[in-house]
Amino acid sequence: MKSIFCSRGRQTFPVEGWREDLRVDGRGCEDYRCVEVETDVVSNTSGSARVKLGHTDILVGVKAEMGTPKLEKANEGYLEFFVDCSANATPEFEGRGGDDLGTEIANTLYRIFNNKSSVDLKSLCISPREHCWILYVDVLLLECGGNLFDTICIAVKAALFNTRIPRVRVLEDEEGSKDIELSDDPYDCIRLSVENVPCIVTLCKIGYRHVVDATLQEEACSLASLLVSVTNTGVVTCMRKVGKGSLDPESIFEMMETGKRVGKVLHASLQSVLHKEESLGPKRPKVGFLG
Repeated sequence: MKSIFCSRGRQTFPVEGWREDLRVDGRGCEDYRCVEVETDVVSNTSGSARVKLGHTDILVGVKAEMGTPKLEKANEGYLEFFVDCSANATPEFEGRGGDDLGTEIANTLYRIFNNKSSVDLKSLCISPREHCWILYVDVLLLECGGNLFDTICIAVKAALFNTRIPRVRVLEDEEGSKDIELSDDPYDCIRLSVENVPCIVTLCKIGYRHVVDATLQEEACSLASLLVSVTNTGVVTCMRKVGKGSLDPESIFEMMETGKRVGKVLHASLQSVLHKEESLGPKRPKVGFLG
């Protein structure tokens, strides 16, 4: 990601402000910036979403394709993640510069969704051991401006909410051979329940305080961050520390509690926005460069 260097002089004012729960842009330590969410933005996908948080811009497309279930989970479908770090997001991604970050983000998403309560994968099964739906989730980083993991998780959840999978009927003849029939009615589809899909809340430790939704400048002042995956009920499904610094047990506990509290509010706000946008129907105005 784009690296920013902050001298000690430039760090003094923000650090003093964080102690008083005041940040450079006027937010409190537990406040997110305004999040722009738009779904159904790519026509040739099963579901899509574009999310902009500050100067971070993420586009996610979901493509449903028929495949064979995994041997160890014969009655479930599954998700595959691919993350493309566009060179337009930052010059550091030119060539193979973004490969490591893309792999890191994909592995984090696999870890989050490796939970039976996140998505009902059994609903993606068509015929046990034979056919299932595979959801290919493609994440494109259009611009990097801080708080990357949170923005990507919001975009993935919004894209899965927008995903529509054709309804399938399995027909069996007298000889026992099976034939699959896809409905050609665009409204005859199945929808995924994303209510339990977790969102990541990244907490950056700066001095004696921690902040959520850090800007690039704030991330440059932080030596360690904690990624907390939180459900809509405030349950922590997994955690991960990033950065070269260390975190003491007391700080980790405080950051977890903040993550649970902030995560519940984030989920409620996102669900409200998604349902409101869907209620507008196909006549809703398109915004942004994809409009």
